[in-house]
Amino acid sequence: MESQTTLLFLLLLGSLLSYAHGEDLFSCLSDGGVTNITTSYTPDYLHLLVASNQNLRFTKPNVNKPIAVVLPENKNQVGTAIQCSRKWSCEIRLRSGGHSYEGLSSIADGPFVIIDLMNLNQVSVHLESETAWVEGGATLGEVYHAIAMSSKHHGFSAGLCSTVGSGGHFSGGGYGALVRKYGLAADNVVDVILVDSNGDLLDRESMGEEVFWAIRGGGGGNWGAVVGWKIRLLRVPGTVTVFLIRKSVTTSQGARLWHKWQLVAPELDDDFFLQVVINPQTSNRTNTISFTFMGSYLGPTASALATINKAFPELGVTMQDCKEMSWVEGIIYVRADPNVNTVADLKRRFSYQKAFSKSKADYVRSPIPVAGLEGALDMLAKQSKASLILDPYGGINNRIRSDAIAFPHRVGNLYAIEYFVDWEEEDGRSSEYLDGIRKLYEYMGPFVSVGPRALYVNNVDLDLGVIDWSDCNMHGFKAVEVARAWGEKYFLGNYDRLVRAKTSIDPNNVFRHPQSIPPLAYREGRVYCP
Repeated sequence: MESQTTLLFLLLLGSLLSYAHGEDLFSCLSDGGVTNITTSYTPDYLHLLVASNQNLRFTKPNVNKPIAVVLPENKNQVGTAIQCSRKWSCEIRLRSGGHSYEGLSSIADGPFVIIDLMNLNQVSVHLESETAWVEGGATLGEVYHAIAMSSKHHGFSAGLCSTVGSGGHFSGGGYGALVRKYGLAADNVVDVILVDSNGDLLDRESMGEEVFWAIRGGGGGNWGAVVGWKIRLLRVPGTVTVFLIRKSVTTSQGARLWHKWQLVAPELDDDFFLQVVINPQTSNRTNTISFTFMGSYLGPTASALATINKAFPELGVTMQDCKEMSWVEGIIYVRADPNVNTVADLKRRFSYQKAFSKSKADYVRSPIPVAGLEGALDMLAKQSKASLILDPYGGINNRIRSDAIAFPHRVGNLYAIEYFVDWEEEDGRSSEYLDGIRKLYEYMGPFVSVGPRALYVNNVDLDLGVIDWSDCNMHGFKAVEVARAWGEKYFLGNYDRLVRAKTSIDPNNVFRHPQSIPPLAYREGRVYCP
């Protein structure tokens, strides 16, 4: 009984503290001209939280909710929101699209504010300079739509999911069907507009080259609010060839297909991108797996067929399998999202296919033997909700230095693996789904990169460890060494350089989350500790 009374007291105390924070915060925002705010007292509060949060694991009632969601309507209001949040000791979460696998743009342990950039979503295309300015809240679909409306011969190298926000995607690197031809999204960023921890607007020149280097691939939520990205438009042919090949196979047959793919896909022409999605087959047969090969080729069908059938005849691609279309139509086709069927649909901001999910990831640097792959597929076949996504590297990535930008995973990587599990509703089996994907990841350990076992920061995985920023002793060298546990897995030899950049742009660690880059030392003291 005493423990229940204590718990109730702590909950009431937390509510009172949040209310006190909120009253002062709202006055500060209002005085600064920021009025587009939703709180727990407004009718659309929970709807807005869920609408921009793609992982339902972080929308459950027991998850700490923000004091407010602030929706700035211009760059200056972003600065005001940052200043007011700092003044009243609220943590800041920056949200562009809400696709963080671990909810890092939407959750925190103490009083916090979400600054959601969804109203800063304009894309301005400049064909004469072959560049575009992308506001930080624009989704990838909005970027692709704007480019397609301006030119049939330009595209951009970023992901296939149209509702992903450009802010987090570009900050982590940004990977998609043009990656083997043109590199990452971040490789093609030529300038930014950043709102720093003081609320000031900085461009590439005023922030300095080290911070500009860090922002491109160093992960979101670390540096400030990027409210504008200047990107380089990339030339694409008027006609591209795409195909989807689906095969239902035994795990033994699937292992041989996977083995051949890993030898072929990283070595194809730079114009070719061949992704694989592997799912358990829903049927009465045991150990049956579905492979979907998603091919995209920057050119006509005849050339695509000549290339793929010479390198990978086992795939059996025919003329009837191939579709010729514009580059942007090809993005829609290979993504196969039932909510996005036309170019106009790319402007739909919110996804209606939300789920509870967990992701883990690896890089493969040496071909995995057939026996090892068969073991993985045998495990996958028993997990009805899990899938594997295989993304080929090679191409231009083998010709870009690992320290060209903060994203380091270049030469020597054959492909990336994403282990993904999702379920639509709480059915009492969440622990089973999570345990299954973790066991599959553990099994793959001997076959993937080592020293360290590396992964892409946009596949953020809190299983690697977290840092408790409420601990007043967690600063300086101690914090840097704690964060090294995951920092070197995401950033390899670039981690220490990122720490120096963080110390330069955000010495008081205003922008942080459980796996953020720590500054080497707080210049003004531990501002969040009594």
